[in-house]
Amino acid sequence: MQKINNNPFRVIGIVANSSAKEIQSRRGKIQAYARVGRESSSEYDFEFLEPITRSEEVLNKAFSEIEQHKNIVDHSLFWFMNLNPIDETAIQHLINGNKEKAIEIWEKITEGKEVSSRNFSAFNNIGTLYFLEGSEDKLKRGIEYKIKLIESDHFQTFVHSVADEMYTIDSEKQVQFLIDDLLKQINGKYSTPEKIALFDGNPSVKTYLFGKFTEEPLHRIETQIEQSKKKRANDKINSYRFGSDLFANTKVDLSQVKSILGISDLKYKMISDKVAKEILQCSIDYFNGCQDLGKETDYIEEAVQLAKTAEAIAVNKLTKDRIKDNLATMEGMKDQELSQAILVLKSIKAAYEKACKQIDKQVDDLQYMDMGYARVRNYDVSVNWNKVAKMKSEALNWDKVVEVVSNSISMKDISTIQRSSDNSKISEYKNLVDFLLSKLGPIQINQVKYICYWKDVRAAQAKSTVKKVGTTISSATDNGCYIATMAYGDYDHPQVIELRRFRDDFLIKTIIGRSFINFYYRYSPILVEKLKAKKNINLIIRKGLDQFIKVIKR
Repeated sequence: MQKINNNPFRVIGIVANSSAKEIQSRRGKIQAYARVGRESSSEYDFEFLEPITRSEEVLNKAFSEIEQHKNIVDHSLFWFMNLNPIDETAIQHLINGNKEKAIEIWEKITEGKEVSSRNFSAFNNIGTLYFLEGSEDKLKRGIEYKIKLIESDHFQTFVHSVADEMYTIDSEKQVQFLIDDLLKQINGKYSTPEKIALFDGNPSVKTYLFGKFTEEPLHRIETQIEQSKKKRANDKINSYRFGSDLFANTKVDLSQVKSILGISDLKYKMISDKVAKEILQCSIDYFNGCQDLGKETDYIEEAVQLAKTAEAIAVNKLTKDRIKDNLATMEGMKDQELSQAILVLKSIKAAYEKACKQIDKQVDDLQYMDMGYARVRNYDVSVNWNKVAKMKSEALNWDKVVEVVSNSISMKDISTIQRSSDNSKISEYKNLVDFLLSKLGPIQINQVKYICYWKDVRAAQAKSTVKKVGTTISSATDNGCYIATMAYGDYDHPQVIELRRFRDDFLIKTIIGRSFINFYYRYSPILVEKLKAKKNINLIIRKGLDQFIKVIKR
């Protein structure tokens, strides 16, 4: 430790508590040696320290350093005192090169003890030796002993032992001077957290250290914030870059301040929120600037990303809430094309379902009569389910629907929709598109196929065609004649028409006939589902029905 190796008291060759007379005597001796061309030595050179050169310049500087009382006290804390027989014995061991024995002597009167009028010099001396040991543990103990001495009631006695008896000193400031000196000596050897750990155990010392270690990073952060504000004021369209740069340029300093002060410290909270607020404002300015210019790139996503960066830095609830509000606004804008598309498609589906419900009500009103006490099935009315299905398929003017979709959802909108990360909304959008395509014809599908970006619409066209081909059969089964329609393959087959006529003209007019119809409606769909793919069985059924129809025609 250079503060010890190059200590003015060592250069001169005296102990820290030497009197003014002893200092002058030493000066005279050194000068006498210099006149005959010799360099003086001292018993306090100590072989465990680095070699020393006593040039005229070095000596003059050393004497100058101990002319002022404050400097005397500062240098004394990094050298040795000889105030009593115990000190004298220990120092003699140092002169003889037995540093371990000196440590043993001073430890006996300091370890686990409080500072007193008998041992304050020992606290200083052993602390100096600990500084020279090199290990982190000994350095920490040396710091502990020195601070314990300075903060004790006997420090003023220490001061009077090395300086003028009229000189007084502020203990708190002296601790700070000691810390500053020590930090200079160990700079580069320890990380910031390790340096702080060396002074652990003293709250007031920690407060000073925290302020010292955070002063520079806090200043750098404040400078970066001000630079970002100035750049943003003159160039809003590039605010995304300014906000990103601010985050990158303050990340390390913020992390250092956080590690030193802790997340609950007011200073850390304030500076973190200042950075977060500026990054958020960069996000807002970039968003607004791009909107004003009609920019077509992913500026919303970039603005959202920057706002999320601000959210990760913010500590206080008010700041976090403000960021969340702005994020919600931007997120809403980000998916506005998707939300608009969903709204249009939902309105189409709702209109179709409403029209179908009205048709179902009309059919229901035809099938049932209101008898006052109850609604009764009117078996005299025959519903043409083919016509009902056709009415439903034409419930909306699909050409007009296609026009509405084309005008409301553009190719540009689809490009934006594809980039959405809202899986729930995307799923809803896809379901609505599938519904629409299931109702359109091939030509209509071709006009709006771009809205179905995730699959080949030709498959949807084929599905639509198959569905329309099967409409007649499905409509027929809705009106009964399940098995006959399955067997003959056509609801409007002459034989099926003959069977319906028999049902409406004969069966429905008798109690037994109506019971049979109800039984048939209930169970025949199940049979159809099981037998519809069995050609041989359908052939047998058809032959049986042919014979039955011959009978009922007579």
